[in-house]
Order: sequence, then C-alpha cells, then structure tokens
Amino acid sequence: MYGFVLTRRWLGFALLVAVLATVCARLGVWQLDRLDYRLQQNTVIAANLDAPAASIATISTTSAADDRDKEWRPVAVTGTYDTARQVVLKYQTRDGRPGVDVITPLVTDSGQAVLIDRGWIESPNNAATVTDVPVPPPGTVEVTGWWRPDSGASANAVEPVDGQVRAISSTAIAPTLGRPVYGGYLNLLTQEPAGTAPAFEGEPRPEMGQGPHFFYALQWFFFAALAAFGWLYFAWTEAHPRIKRPRRNDYSVDAAADDGGYSARIAPPSTGSMTPETYDAAGDSKKAAARPSSSG
Repeated sequence: MYGFVLTRRWLGFALLVAVLATVCARLGVWQLDRLDYRLQQNTVIAANLDAPAASIATISTTSAADDRDKEWRPVAVTGTYDTARQVVLKYQTRDGRPGVDVITPLVTDSGQAVLIDRGWIESPNNAATVTDVPVPPPGTVEVTGWWRPDSGASANAVEPVDGQVRAISSTAIAPTLGRPVYGGYLNLLTQEPAGTAPAFEGEPRPEMGQGPHFFYALQWFFFAALAAFGWLYFAWTEAHPRIKRPRRNDYSVDAAADDGGYSARIAPPSTGSMTPETYDAAGDSKKAAARPSSSG
C-alpha cells in the first residue's frame, strides 16, 4: 500500500522534509544554548552587583577587556578628571527621550587613565553635539562604578569622530588620550566629592530575565515536528484516496426498484400541475398523462 514512498518523487520529498526538520531542531537547540548562557550570566551578574568594590588594577587590564565574568563588578578608583578629552556616547534614549552619555577619562596617580561613563543627559536629539556638559568636581575624586567590558562594535562605531562615539571601547579611545588606559570602563555609581553640577541619570541595574529563548526553542521544535507530521499526512492521503460519490440532482433521483432492478424517474411537473408525474423506466410503455383541460 505504501510502496509509492520508495519512488524518486517521494524519496526527494522525504529528504527535503528531513533537512527542514533537522534545521528547525538545530535552531531550537541553539536557542536552549542561548538560554543556558543567559542564566549563567545572570548568576554571575547577581553575584557581582552585590560584591564589595574591587580595585581597578585587579579587575581591568588592557588584555582582558572582554572578560564577561567581571562585568557589573563594583570598582573603586581615585584620580583626576580630564575633561579636555572626554567624549559623548550618542544615540542613547531613556523613556523615549533623546540623549547622550558622557564619557570622561579619570587619570590615576600612576598616570594610567580609566574611562568613566558619568551618566545620561537629555539632548535635542540623539546625535546632537552637547555643548553644556556638566563639569565634574575638580581635583582628586574617589569614584565607584560598575565595570563594563569594551564594546565589540566595528571601528567606525568606537573610534571618536568630533568627540562622539556610538559605542565605548577603551582601545579605540586610548590613542586620543596620549596615555595608557585600563581596559573597559565604569558606569558611575558614586563619587566623592559629588560636585555641584546637575546630576546625571545613572545606568539602571541590568535586567536579569530569561528572555524569549525558551519560547523560541519551542517554536522551532514545533516547526520540526510539523514538517515530519506533514510528510506522514501526505503519505497517508496518497495511500487512502477519497472515493467520489455521485451527486444527486434536484429533479432526478434514481431509486432501486424491487422488481428487476429497474428504477423510476421523477420528472418536474408539467405546466398546470403541481404534482410530479412519474414515468416507468425504459422498457415499459404507459400512455402519456392527459393534459389538464382548460375551462371556460
């Protein structure tokens, strides 16, 4: 009954379904892998957020700027702000408001600088050049902030152009400072002295949800199962074709006769009569029905 599935057409169909189901299943596994990585990162971030502040030298180095296991760890550093070489991180939006982040180097006693994201301020638009940036406190400042790794964006996004960048990278900003720079940067939490300038809006705490990865995985597994089920369904319908039944006519119904298998036919009523006239099947002769007489 199912021998047709070994034909070239059905084998090709089966191969196509197998490839499609395999790709969908692999994408589902990939989403589960991303979910597992997200959960691991959430564990690391939760532990780092509440950890005591570490020194910048133990957390950040120029060779380990992408160390994700240290992200969001509080770091304490002391130095002096270099406002002449600060840059603006554009295209930053908060609650639908356009704005920018201000990145100011903090020069430590060793002469090495660390980039400080002092926070967000509103601007006319996300790409505007901000001219009235609040001035940081002068002199020595003690800063505590969350350590963040450098962005992996392309060079045209991280290299400063007219004092603006689209992503933060200490290695890309370092040539403009003329001094060595610690890898990564800090999201400012507190500083002493606080200064008198209007406060920036600080970086919000990171969201540690699971994201949509689990539901995406279910979606891809469903597509894989649907592809396999579709092949089985089409094979079953091919092996069990539907039998077409004759359609009944509104004015002609064949009914099996008890005598010899003859059938009677019902014809539409003739003019002037509301009752259908019945004629025998071929082979019997009957006189034609009399036409109704007209009166008057």
